Amino acid sequence: MLPQQTIGRAVSYSGLGLHSGNRVTMTLRPAPPRTGLRFRRVDIEGQPEIEARVQNVSETNRSTTLSRGNVKIHTVEHVLATLSGYQIDNAVVELDSNEPPIADGSAREYCRLVEDAGIEAQHEPREDYSITEAIQLQSGESQLTMLPDDVFRISCTSSDSRSRFTQFLSVVVNPETWKVDLAHARTFCFFEEIEFLIKNGLIKGGSLENAVVIRDDAVLTTEPLRYPDEFVRHKILDIIGDLTLVGRPLRGHLIAIKPSHSSNCEMARLISDQISRPAKVMQAFGPPPPAPETPPSALAGDDASRPTLLGVEEIMKSLPHRYPFLLVDRIVVMEGDHVVGIKNVTINEPFFQGHFPGHPIMPGVLQLEAMAQVAGMLMIQRTATTGQIAYFMSAEAVKWRRPVFPGDTLVIDITLKKSRGRIGRAQGICKVRGEVVSEAEVTFMIQDANPA
Repeated sequence: MLPQQTIGRAVSYSGLGLHSGNRVTMTLRPAPPRTGLRFRRVDIEGQPEIEARVQNVSETNRSTTLSRGNVKIHTVEHVLATLSGYQIDNAVVELDSNEPPIADGSAREYCRLVEDAGIEAQHEPREDYSITEAIQLQSGESQLTMLPDDVFRISCTSSDSRSRFTQFLSVVVNPETWKVDLAHARTFCFFEEIEFLIKNGLIKGGSLENAVVIRDDAVLTTEPLRYPDEFVRHKILDIIGDLTLVGRPLRGHLIAIKPSHSSNCEMARLISDQISRPAKVMQAFGPPPPAPETPPSALAGDDASRPTLLGVEEIMKSLPHRYPFLLVDRIVVMEGDHVVGIKNVTINEPFFQGHFPGHPIMPGVLQLEAMAQVAGMLMIQRTATTGQIAYFMSAEAVKWRRPVFPGDTLVIDITLKKSRGRIGRAQGICKVRGEVVSEAEVTFMIQDANPA
């Protein structure tokens, strides 16, 4: 089984967004295993992230847009196609505007970024998904069929409503074919579409420098076509980017006739449904799977394997927190200014219902809360009082380094740096299997849970 991959170092590129026309700098950053592909808006307070999953698609008019709340990222398909084409499983795409730079309308510049950064193998295996049964989709003029196959293959027919420039190509998608046969194909449009696009607030950054325009039988471009069938190759590029939103590498044969971003994303949803179907059936009718055995070597020196010093019953005598907000199950170390708590993260946590459906991840802010509760246990034990709450005052130098998933055991390591009266300042580190997942400097105040 092949390992997951990320890029070797951070790399950046600046340019204009195709539809927004905004000046933007994009930085690709490495990410730990199981992170997946994510977009991060560094121009917005809190630097919100949007996972590249089809559940986050909000618009498919001439490009694919991802949204989370009021935060949007437009035209994500070319970047995603590049990362997928090079078989990059984990990366963060940072943007200081709402759309990646369009460059020359192809993925050529993005390929240069990835090759400049290098590709690094990671210690966890890739989780490819093989299509198990045919999936068919009819959406307007678009017809898409996904069939089982041993490789990822796309056979595409590209044509407009008047059957102009009808082109066909079938290709097995791998890093070599991606780089040579697909990545250089530029985006294109028909001349009669331009007025509509402009009236709808699109292609503000568009020009013949980053798009090919077809007018009747003529092709308007600043350079000769890069392939005789460049248009269908770009359609396949878009398909790769949109199907990346499934969240797993695919093995299957997609047959596409007149595809669009809307039909591509709908196919991604149908594939995601097929992936999740066995798990849903097992949850509904089957017994719970046995807990995986942890090899002794994985526990050696791990705080999670330490004997319990204070159990949950004793913790609840000190902390007033209760379900669903008690975020520490046991204390395993309580020495001087040092305390270590353990939180067993299970799929039954209520926050997994909405964070996120189909891809459960423990919210980072709850990891901060767990740090405060464990630090509060130390302060409360010191003063030998009960029924008090550790109230957050501030959190600084906060870093979330990798996601926390159901089944993980969160080790919450707290070192008290300062304490004065009821106010404490501590360094908190959360780990899973010895790997740091988050850290912060937290300041908190101990107060009575039921003040008079």
